[in-house]
Amino acid sequence: MQALLQARRNAPARSRAESTKMGLLAPDALMPALLAITPYRPEFRDRLVDMWRDSFALGVGAPVPNSVEDHRRFFDENTLTETSVQLALRDGELVGFGAFTPESVTQLYVHVAHLGQGIGTRLLELAKANSGGRLWLHTFVTNTNAQRFYEHHGFAIVERGFEPVMQLGDLRYEWRRRSRLL
Repeated sequence: MQALLQARRNAPARSRAESTKMGLLAPDALMPALLAITPYRPEFRDRLVDMWRDSFALGVGAPVPNSVEDHRRFFDENTLTETSVQLALRDGELVGFGAFTPESVTQLYVHVAHLGQGIGTRLLELAKANSGGRLWLHTFVTNTNAQRFYEHHGFAIVERGFEPVMQLGDLRYEWRRRSRLL
């Protein structure tokens, strides 16, 4: 490793164009655009529910048991009326969303092609900032990526349960803001 670092220090300087040709730098067109978090907009409804279903299936390892129509109705009648829905957009493309109350994270999903890019972190930071210093959420025991994500962000398991519709174990997590000492 030390030899590699020394070789890089001693290498001749290259222009951006030369470095791009050599695969050392990504061209600007391949660099991810800035992420915008914005309140829900109705034109994203169908794409949001489709993304939610795809991300759920990947994370949980099982498809959503309800029809797309039932899922959209649930989103309209429950999620939109009971939570603050925030969209994560990159160049106008929906890449994630979160549904929050001041006490809970009811939904947090990232498009499967955009996992690991900090989108979930940005959405979760927003939920924490708008909370009273404490949040709870549920995830399925089969969704180990979500468990790692939430634990990395300070959530701890406080209860184990069973979700009857999916017939899967679930976990209740809680997060509390650390008190600041003066």
